[in-house]
Amino acid sequence: MSDIKRVNVGKRLSDMAVHNGVAYLAGQVADDVRQDITGQTAQILATIDRLLAEAGTDKTRILMTQIFVANMKEFDGMNKAWDAWVPEGYAPPRATIEARLANADYKVEIVVTAAV
Repeated sequence: MSDIKRVNVGKRLSDMAVHNGVAYLAGQVADDVRQDITGQTAQILATIDRLLAEAGTDKTRILMTQIFVANMKEFDGMNKAWDAWVPEGYAPPRATIEARLANADYKVEIVVTAAV
């Protein structure tokens, strides 16, 4: 049986768990919530890059992405940062859902699963 590696373990959650060749990231949110949705998305994607690197993988190996936006009217702003980040030919399967997020200042939250 494979070991489970957990990263940035807190009382309530970990930022990531790696098991059996797959990295499972928790929902990532922006550190600077004063940014618009494009800025928040760019921050989150940078965090995802760091976490994936820590697991020994990268965004070209994403298996699935779930994106939660607080207001679908800002969908284009989120996609602006997303499109600049995803390498051509590596766009993963993705779902985008409008949802009330845990903090009213969060505009977007992103969950990623990636092969290691």
